[in-house]
Parts: sequence; structure tokens; C-alpha cells
Amino acid sequence: MTNRKILVTGSSRGIGRAIAAAFAGAGDRVAVHHRDNAAMAARVVAGLPGDGHVVVGADIADPAAVKAMVDEAADLLGGLDVLVNNAASYGRVAHPVVEVGYEQWQQVWRDTIDLNLIGTANVTWCAVQHMIAAGGGRIVNVSSRGAFRGEPGQPAYGASKAGLNALGQSLAVALAPHNITVAAVAPGFVETDMAASHLRGETGAAIRAQSPFGRVGRPAEIAAAVLFLASPEAEWASGAILDLNGASYLRT
Repeated sequence: MTNRKILVTGSSRGIGRAIAAAFAGAGDRVAVHHRDNAAMAARVVAGLPGDGHVVVGADIADPAAVKAMVDEAADLLGGLDVLVNNAASYGRVAHPVVEVGYEQWQQVWRDTIDLNLIGTANVTWCAVQHMIAAGGGRIVNVSSRGAFRGEPGQPAYGASKAGLNALGQSLAVALAPHNITVAAVAPGFVETDMAASHLRGETGAAIRAQSPFGRVGRPAEIAAAVLFLASPEAEWASGAILDLNGASYLRT
């Protein structure tokens, strides 16, 4: 399981950074992707155990930049064995359907879908070409419980993650003959910088109370699940979506 070549999108902070650290700790070499903060990504790389890690950058919503970034990661690492699609946006502004104007509604949907779904699909297509050439690989998508429970304040985000789940399950079937597995994790709230504003004060207490454990997830917990789903032992989990929300939302 060691010395694999890993690309983790959105890994300059938060969950992605924890995922990059988990793979590096297992002896793998990681391409740390960022959108527009190369310095932050370089600090992540400098802190990873082992060597041979690299920084790559691209706006995931830009198809040409995506292809260049994935090809660069494969070139620098000497191939691609694992892709973790973590980069996503919750949306810059809330957009409840009864509270926003039509133009803003359209813009938020375009921006969110372009990044979270279409952009991720493009990253996946590019990575798959390298995996097929190498005889196989692993793809793990970072989804969300919002794909199942709904996100009334951020419906574009919930829909994008539901689409990501459908994409992953479609590709799990399509890519199995090529020895490529596709699985997903679906976290609830996780204690990251991006979630910090939501986790303060009374709002934070209410969020923590959603789980019977009285807390939110930790990045390392998400990373451990991703590491397993990318392992050789997890081939039979292809197509699965693993809920990681501390029993805060149970689906049937």
C-alpha cells in the first residue's frame, strides 16, 4: 500500500489537508492541489511525512486548467494511483429559494455546479486516462450528508453533492472492468477553518447537538475513512457511500 501516487484536490487546508497527511503517513507520495494559494499548499507539502510530494494548482471550474493540473500531477509523481475529489464550495452566499432574486439564484447555481459537479467530473475524466494506462486505480469522492437530508439554505450545494453521488456510482460500474474503484464518504459538519463561523456560539451548540455524541467530526476521522476506501482491501466497497456524520442524520 506504500509509495502510491495520490492526487487530493482542495488539499491546502481542512479535510483535504488531513487526507493528504494520512496518505503521506502511509508512505504514499501526494500532489497537494490548491486553487489560488500556492504558498499555503507549499506549507502543507513541507509538513508532510516522507518526500516526493508536490504542489499543483488549478481552478477546478476551468476545464483546460483541470487537464493541465492533472497531467502535471501525473508527470511529477510518475503516474496516478488514487484520486480524491475533495475540492468543493458550499457557496459564497445562502440562497433560499424564497429569499433571493432570479439573477442571483442562477449565478449561485452555475458557480456551485461548475465547481462541485462538472469540475469534479472533469478532474475524474483526466485522472481516469492515467489510471487506465497504469492498469487500475482508486477514486474517492468527498460528498456530504446534505446530498440526502437536503440543504434548504444552500440547495445548489445539496444538489451538487447528490449529483456527485450519482456520478460516482455510475463510474463505479463503468470503470470496474478497468480495475478502477469509485467510492465516496459523506460527512456531516467537520471541525475545519471553513466551518468555524458556523460552529461558534448558539449556532455551534445546536449543530453539535445534532449528533448524540455532542460534537462534530474531525478531519482525521474523514481522512481515515478515505484511506481505507482507497486501499486494496476496499475493492468490494466500490459504489458505496459511507456516512460519516456521528448519527446526526440516518438514512434508509
